[in-house]
Amino acid sequence: MQIGNFLNRSRQHVVTCGPDDSLESAAHLLFKHRIGAMPVCASGAGSRMIGIISERDLVRAMATDARRLPSMRVRDLMTTEVVTFPPDETMQAAQALMRAKGFRHLPIVQDGRLLGILSIRDTLASRLEESRVEIDVLRDFALTARCLPLDRGG
Repeated sequence: MQIGNFLNRSRQHVVTCGPDDSLESAAHLLFKHRIGAMPVCASGAGSRMIGIISERDLVRAMATDARRLPSMRVRDLMTTEVVTFPPDETMQAAQALMRAKGFRHLPIVQDGRLLGILSIRDTLASRLEESRVEIDVLRDFALTARCLPLDRGG
């Protein structure tokens, strides 16, 4: 399945935060929207994505620098070298990239515009759906083939 088709079907609403937001605010958004990562966008017209922050970033900061957390901002923890993917690629290609790079969230970007976030869970669910369709097609074929008379060639 093409990523763009998946995003259109899922009608995803992308939740973002700004680089100057508090970590508490970012954590609240992640919790409220039940998401594991969130794009960080520059404020102003065209608000382009400048980074991404994840639950893992927050946990890592809690484990290594908990005393400074109240004074830290999203910009202090966000990943700035974000790998993105185009919507015309397949879910399978996105899953392979995520597995190879070891991350669970992949921003989908076209012409500099953020279209959505793909999670590894999304790719797995898509693959499961594709497998179910393939199974149904094969089952129908097998049932149809059993009902046809054999050609004895003679």
